[in-house]
Amino acid sequence: MGSPVHRVSMGDTWSRQVHPDIESERHMQSFNVEELTNILDGGAQNTALRRKVESIIHSDPELSLKDNYFMTQNERYEAAIKKKFHIQMLAQRLGWSEDSRELYYANRSLSGDLGLALQFVFQKALRSLGSEEQIAKWDPLCNKLQILATYAQTELGHGTYLQGLETEATYDAATQEFVVHSPTLTAIKWWPGDLGRSATHALVQAQLICSGAQQGMHAFIVPIRSLEDHSPLPGITVGDIGPKMDFDHSDNGFLQLDHVRVPRENMLSRFAQVLPDGTYIKLGTAKSNYLSMVVVRVDILSDEVIPLLQKACVIAIRYSVIRRQSRLRPSDPEAKVLDYQTQQQKLFPPLAKAYAFHFVANSLLEFFHRSYSSILDRDFSLLPELHALSAGMKALVSDFCIQGAELCRRACGGHGYSKLSGLPSLVTRVTASCTYEGENTVLYLQTARFLVKSYLQAQESTSQRSLPQSAAYLTAPHLARCPAQKVADFLQPELYTTAWAHVAARLIKDSVHHLQTLMQSGADRHEAWNQTTVIHLQAAKAHLYYVTVKIFTEALEKLENQPAIQQVLKRLCDLYALHGIMTNTGDFLHDGFLSGAQIDMARKAYLDLLLLIRKDAILLTDAFDFSDQCLNSALGCYDGNVYERLFQWAQKSPTNTQGNPAYEKYIRPLLQGWRSRL
Repeated sequence: MGSPVHRVSMGDTWSRQVHPDIESERHMQSFNVEELTNILDGGAQNTALRRKVESIIHSDPELSLKDNYFMTQNERYEAAIKKKFHIQMLAQRLGWSEDSRELYYANRSLSGDLGLALQFVFQKALRSLGSEEQIAKWDPLCNKLQILATYAQTELGHGTYLQGLETEATYDAATQEFVVHSPTLTAIKWWPGDLGRSATHALVQAQLICSGAQQGMHAFIVPIRSLEDHSPLPGITVGDIGPKMDFDHSDNGFLQLDHVRVPRENMLSRFAQVLPDGTYIKLGTAKSNYLSMVVVRVDILSDEVIPLLQKACVIAIRYSVIRRQSRLRPSDPEAKVLDYQTQQQKLFPPLAKAYAFHFVANSLLEFFHRSYSSILDRDFSLLPELHALSAGMKALVSDFCIQGAELCRRACGGHGYSKLSGLPSLVTRVTASCTYEGENTVLYLQTARFLVKSYLQAQESTSQRSLPQSAAYLTAPHLARCPAQKVADFLQPELYTTAWAHVAARLIKDSVHHLQTLMQSGADRHEAWNQTTVIHLQAAKAHLYYVTVKIFTEALEKLENQPAIQQVLKRLCDLYALHGIMTNTGDFLHDGFLSGAQIDMARKAYLDLLLLIRKDAILLTDAFDFSDQCLNSALGCYDGNVYERLFQWAQKSPTNTQGNPAYEKYIRPLLQGWRSRL
């Protein structure tokens, strides 16, 4: 294993000595942690580059995160912009290109705590929806920060339902301009990051009206602030939406447009064009304007959402080998809380998910890259599956990351409630992911529509088209009963993958049956859908769980040359699959696929795995290789000196270093008032 020196970098005197309770966890290693880190990074060269970038970032005092927990909203915003400015200067000095791994690793090391993050979303949308000429014009302006752009889609009255957006862009053929307008209060753009105080331009999603007809949602580049003095341009009302649950460093804003005119060339035109005379030409499908959302969903899983769960696991599991409480036997010393099965039950399923989702994100990214170039060339054959997978995985992964991060926080007891633990900010930050880039329930149902179509296609004996790969199991031979006869059988990936495929296929069939029954009884298609959405939701979740299990098992097969790592990751894969079965036993018992006795076997296999994973738990969290500065947690540092750090950080709080403003005004008069009566 490589030296851990790069991880212990807070500069505290006690960091020179690792706490014995965490050191003992690293003493006997069943696998090479460095090799696993390399796998997670996509190669040893990436690990080396990442650590080099982190060393540069963490040696710069201007880029420190240590005061974040004590800052006001205004201070967080200014600090985030300052960090962005310094990163930009650093990138220019060191020759880091805009889409380089170096900048990606710099952002990771700063936990995404940088201003102007929506520039990235604007550029992703521009490259997906813009013509080559538009990309050539606007992309360099963004890269050089000559403009600051945001992505303005969500409105005060509409979010995930894009067809309901009220902002209008009416084409004026006389001037060859679009008139972009917010016709109602609820049409005000609401929530876009960087809009409140920073952005000079916005990519506004609006309903196109040309030649007297509505043509649906399209994207328009709208200047909103002066490049001279940053004041709002004519017709623009813009500002910050106020306090939020988290993301204090981001100036989420509102934008009201009063007949703002932009040139015809400012409508992104890869998939649709408006000619000078107002003729509308469609070059893509109705879904092509959603491509930018697909692109962003794929990226945010690996860049934003999954790392939050990984960090929560690192903090909670490290703290759980330092914290001692009660005795396992009366004669024993107090036990590490991670030695208790209930603590393992809290923390190991989220750890298994953190690893599962890493491989899921990689698989989704690979599928995206295979599909993306074809879509840009207007071959949309893979878009329905890409949309269904990206929407569904965004929902499933963010839901489980939210649950897992909160479990980790609660597993740390009272100290987990302290912001200094790092856990509350992880929880509140990941909580936003169930809403941004598509509300999760709506996304599950979009996946469900894809599954209904796939199921009906599978039932057509005359169909010559093959099913999308992720739904191919719907035509696989049906297995009525699980063949497991002993506990060890439930540790066979083929068995539990087949079990998940069976349940997902049954629930999809059931959802289609309920839908068709309602329609046959007289309900129209829309009403029938609404009356069966709870069933569709359940089917979509089972399908997505099956896909994640399948991806995890396939990732393990590629590790045959690293048997020790393959073994430890297989235990996490087993735990992930079995935890899903144990929390959804009714679905597996419903049609007798599993018996009560087999559920007991699965539970025994599951509980046995907790004990096996226990001995590798710290090593598995070390493999994520988050530096102490990146974690920014008094509980989660590599050295395990939890109590020293928590006490020191608390003493640095402004409430302890500044005077008490309430004493002279209120406390002293109260105390003296009682004394005079006495």
